[in-house]
Amino acid sequence: MVVATLRKGVAMKPKFGPAERERFFELMAAGSSMNAASAAVGASRGAVRRWWAQSGPMTPLRMGPHGGMAEPVPPPREKSGRSLSSEDRAVIQAGLGQRLPLSQIGALIDRDKSVVSREISRNRGPDGVYRARIADRLAGSRRARPKPFKLAVNELLCRRIAAWMDQGWSPRLIADMLRRTAGRDQTSRVSHETIYQALYVQTRGNLRADLNQQLSLKRRSRVSRSSRANPKNPYREAFTISQRPAEAADRAVPGHWEGDLIIGGGNRSAIGTLVERASRFVILLHLPGRHTAPEVADAMIEQMRHLPEHLRRSVTWDRGTELADYERIQLELNTRLYFCDPHSPWQRGSNENTNRLLRFWFEKGSDLSTHTAADLRKVQDTLNKRPRPTLDYRTPAQALAQFLQAA
Repeated sequence: MVVATLRKGVAMKPKFGPAERERFFELMAAGSSMNAASAAVGASRGAVRRWWAQSGPMTPLRMGPHGGMAEPVPPPREKSGRSLSSEDRAVIQAGLGQRLPLSQIGALIDRDKSVVSREISRNRGPDGVYRARIADRLAGSRRARPKPFKLAVNELLCRRIAAWMDQGWSPRLIADMLRRTAGRDQTSRVSHETIYQALYVQTRGNLRADLNQQLSLKRRSRVSRSSRANPKNPYREAFTISQRPAEAADRAVPGHWEGDLIIGGGNRSAIGTLVERASRFVILLHLPGRHTAPEVADAMIEQMRHLPEHLRRSVTWDRGTELADYERIQLELNTRLYFCDPHSPWQRGSNENTNRLLRFWFEKGSDLSTHTAADLRKVQDTLNKRPRPTLDYRTPAQALAQFLQAA
């Protein structure tokens, strides 16, 4: 009885230590089969299967009928401008074994500590242990090409994107909403760049060929930023954007607006646009006749005089002659108008972005005078009810209502 008890106690002791386990993982990463790796370290098949289930971050390689590999092992990769090499990963494993800080490990491989942190979180095993050889093989399999283009194989996703684009949604907004609704389901989400590729290169996806006309600029092909001409809107000196209070620049306080005109075909018609910087709330100015300074001033005063005084602190405009009557606007609305620097429309970025969105309804080159005041209110309400990523997916109407309630 005593001998049996001692034998039982001896059998319960672990037969294999960390060295044997690491040797097993090295053999697996090198392309060995699980049977061959278990025989090399002297462990049973059941034991090595438990090791792999607990620590292996990927499916083992399949073996061919004569013991050869049915799946090739990705070769060690040389260090490039972005990718880590096998030697880099070996240094990371050694550094973690010595409990070095990530910043010091990064300095050893001439990388930022954030690169080391991402590498460890992506390629370590379920047991939390980072093994260089397995990490290198895992990264190589993840980078395998060619990969199927998601919008060429997922018809349901294509239909969902097309439905949103038909409502005037931008590819970036669509990508953001897909990411929020899909959760961890990678098959139901794409980046905005993937959508643009499918729109401009029809061989890359199954989106409708006419969907690129739903974009705000209606382009059939991409245009380099360097080819865009800078608008020239000379204007006499007045209050400049550099004199605008800091509270307007950081959007900390509501009531600071940006404005401009959307011009129709032949410069014969226009619609005025006003955007509140903090809430992105939009007001459209109906200009049925001409868009000279008196008409623009009358329309702006009529639309903004109903706002509470704390919601009309300032207006920032481009240097267009349509706002030459700015002194009357300041007097009637008890506000202050500021003008951008010459050739700097980006200084009123909120308004520029909104005007791009509005081109979904008011196409370039069209006659904007055909739109009635009721049409403008409908478009205005539609845009103010659209979720915005910059507002944590609240709508401008909700954000403005919160400001009014707080006041």
